Amino acid sequence: QVQLVESGGGLVQTGSSLRLSCAASGRAFGTYTMGWFRQAPGKEREFVGSISWAGDNIHYADSVKGRFTISRDNAKNTVYLQMNNLKPGDTGVYYCAADRYNLYSNYVGSYDYWGQGTQVTVSS
Repeated sequence: QVQLVESGGGLVQTGSSLRLSCAASGRAFGTYTMGWFRQAPGKEREFVGSISWAGDNIHYADSVKGRFTISRDNAKNTVYLQMNNLKPGDTGVYYCAADRYNLYSNYVGSYDYWGQGTQVTVSS
């Protein structure tokens, strides 16, 4: 079905910036809400942010609000996560996901499709 591929992760220092991309194969976006999640070593996957198809429902976790920005380009079937002022606590595998039915959800189980993840490591 839908294939999502994340890219843009890497190893950076505290205070640096990264932009993650998530590309859907073909024209697979449809009108899906797209979310970003992350999973730190030894911890559960947690919500980072989400954006509805029209871009009028955008939400962020409190831990990243003011530092991260989510956006999407439906013509390119791509969603982005701009991450600024990165901290060691932001380290983890970042996943993009697609939700067929909800304008907003911070729950992992609400999302129907997932990418393979991209590693983000922030050194102190």
